[in-house]
Amino acid sequence: MRKQPSAPARRPAAAVAIGAGILLSRLSGLIRQRVFAYYLGSSEAAGAFMAALRVPNMLQNLFGTGVLSASLVPVYARLLAEGREEEAGRAAGAVLSLLSLLVAALTLLGVAFSRPLVTLVAPGFSGEVRELTIRLVAIMFPGMGLLVLSAWCLGVLNSHRKFFLSYVAPVLWNLAIIVALLGFGARLASTRPGQEKLAVVLAWATVVGAALQLGSQVPGAWRLNGGLRLSLEHTLAPVRAILRGFFPALLARGVVQLSGYIDQVLASFLGPQAIAAMAYAQMLYTLPVSLFGMSISSAELTEMSRAVGSPQEREGMIRERLVTGLRRVSFLIVPSSVAFVLLGGVIAAALFETGHFGRSDAYFVWIILIGFTVGLLATTQSRLCVSALWAFEDTRTPAAIAGVRVALTAFFGYLAVFPLRARLGLSVMTAAACLTASAGLAGWLEFVLIRRALARRLGAFHAGLPALARHWASALLAAAAALALEKALPAAGPIAKGVLIVPAYGALYLGLALMLGVPEARGALNRLRAQLDAFRTPRH
Repeated sequence: MRKQPSAPARRPAAAVAIGAGILLSRLSGLIRQRVFAYYLGSSEAAGAFMAALRVPNMLQNLFGTGVLSASLVPVYARLLAEGREEEAGRAAGAVLSLLSLLVAALTLLGVAFSRPLVTLVAPGFSGEVRELTIRLVAIMFPGMGLLVLSAWCLGVLNSHRKFFLSYVAPVLWNLAIIVALLGFGARLASTRPGQEKLAVVLAWATVVGAALQLGSQVPGAWRLNGGLRLSLEHTLAPVRAILRGFFPALLARGVVQLSGYIDQVLASFLGPQAIAAMAYAQMLYTLPVSLFGMSISSAELTEMSRAVGSPQEREGMIRERLVTGLRRVSFLIVPSSVAFVLLGGVIAAALFETGHFGRSDAYFVWIILIGFTVGLLATTQSRLCVSALWAFEDTRTPAAIAGVRVALTAFFGYLAVFPLRARLGLSVMTAAACLTASAGLAGWLEFVLIRRALARRLGAFHAGLPALARHWASALLAAAAALALEKALPAAGPIAKGVLIVPAYGALYLGLALMLGVPEARGALNRLRAQLDAFRTPRH
C-alpha cells in the first residue's frame, strides 16, 4: 500500500496555491467590474448585460466546476493514488469526449432558443432592454460552453495537485473584457445607443476570454495524462463510477441553478438597476466564498479522495481534516462577514464609485451586500462539508438537501418581492436586500442538514464554540476601531478611505486574534513569514 502524504504538509500548500490563483482571478474581476462601472454604471445596458450573462452562466455552473469536482475528482484522484495512471487517463479522455458532445448540443440549443430563455429568466424585462438581452445571450452562449470544458481541465489538474494554473486562468477571461472596455468604452458609453453597442462588444469579449482561459489549461492537462486518448468508452468501470456521481451532482447543481434562476426572475421585477446592483454586490460576496471557502474545500477534496486504507482509517482522516478545515474557514469568513455588514459602504465606494457609478449606487450595493452576508458563513462551511460527502462518492445527499434550500429561498424571495413589498411599502433597495437575505437564511438550514448527514457517517464533529467566539470577538473589536478611523477621515475620497481602512481592519483582526490565542492566526502568521523568507532567500 502506498504511503499517504501527511496532512499538515499537503493542506496549507494546496490551499495557498488555490487561494493565490483565486485571489489574482478575483482581483482582476474587481478591476473588470470597476472599469465596467465607470462606463456603464447601473444603466439599462448594464442590467441587460448582467442578466444575459446569467443565462449561459447557468450552463457553465450546471455542468462545470461543481459537478466535475463532485464526480471526476474522487474517482480520478483515487486511481492516481493507487498507481493506475493509464486507467485514469483513459477515464479522463472518455469523460472529456462525452462532455464535449453534451456541451456542443446544449450550446446550439441555447443560441437557437435565446428568446424563450430570456423570457424565462427575465420576464420583467420589456422593449429594447429585452431585445438587447436576447441578442447578448445568443452571442455569449458558445463562450460559456468553452468554460465548461475548462472546468474539466480544473478537475484533472487538481487531481494531480496542480492547483494554481486552473484557478488563475479566469484572469484571461477578465482581461479580455477589460481590454474591450478600455478600447471601446470612451467612444460608446456617452449615449444610450452607444452603451447598447458597448454591451454587444463585451458579449463578444466574453467568448474570446473563454477561449483564452481554456487554451491556457489544455496543454498542462494533456501532458499530465501522457497525451489524451479521446473516446466514448462509457463502459469502463471508472467512467461508469464517474457517470454515477455525475448525474446526482448535476441534479444538485441544477437545484442550485434553479435558485439562481428564481432570484433572477424575482429581481427582474425590481428593474434593471436592481439586477446591476445585485451583480456588483455578488462580486464582493463571492470573493471570500471563492478565496477562502473554495480554496480550502477544493484542496481538502483532493486529499480526502486520495485517502486509502480501512474504512475506519479513511473516516478518521476525513473527520480530522473536516474539523480543522471548519476552524480555518471560520477564522477567514467571520471577519469578511463583519466587514461586509459594517464596512460594506466603504468597500463598495472604493471599488466601484467612478464615472457613471455614483455614491447612491455604492449605497445600493452595500444594502444588498448585507443581505448576501446573512448566509456567508453557512455557505462556505457547507462547501467543505459537501467536499467530505463527495470524497465518499456521495452526491445524492447534497442534491436532496439543496432541493430543500431552493424551496425555502423561492418562498422567502417571493414574499420579499411581492406581498411584503406591497403591504409594507418596501423600496426597491430594501426588497432586493430581503431577496438576497432569504437565500442566506435557507443556506443556514442547508448547512445544518449537511452536518447531520455527515455526523451519521463520521460521528459528531464541530469546530468548537470557544474558537468561534474568539473569531467573532476579534472581528467586532477590529471593526469598531475601523469605524472610528472612518469618522476621523471625513474629507478623504472613497479610494483613500478604502486603502486606509480595510488593511487597518485586517491587521487589527489578526493582531487581536493573536492576543486571544487563536491558533489559526498563529498559523497564518507563520505561513506569511515563511513566504517572506522564501522571497528574500536568493536562488542559485
